[in-house]
Amino acid sequence: MVRTQIQLTERQARELKRMASREGVSMAEVIRKAVDAKIREGVSGVPWEERVRRAMAVMGKFHSGLKDVSRRHDHYLAQAYDDR
Repeated sequence: MVRTQIQLTERQARELKRMASREGVSMAEVIRKAVDAKIREGVSGVPWEERVRRAMAVMGKFHSGLKDVSRRHDHYLAQAYDDR
C-alpha cells in the first residue's frame, strides 16, 4: 500500500468516523472502498459492471475470417494501429 495524506472538512471526518464505526472498519478502509467505487465508475461515468456487461454482450458476435487470431493477436493489433 501507498501511504498518503488528505485533508477533510470537519463534517467529512465526522461522517467517515460514523461510517467506519457502523461497518466495524477503519476510516482508511471506508476511504479505500470509496476510491475503488469511483475507479470502477470510470472516466466515462458508466459503471464498471455495465462496461463488463456490454463487453460480454458483443463477445463472439463479429467474425474476422482469420483462422490464427489467437496465435497472432499481437501482430493483428499492431497492424490495426498502423492502419490508423
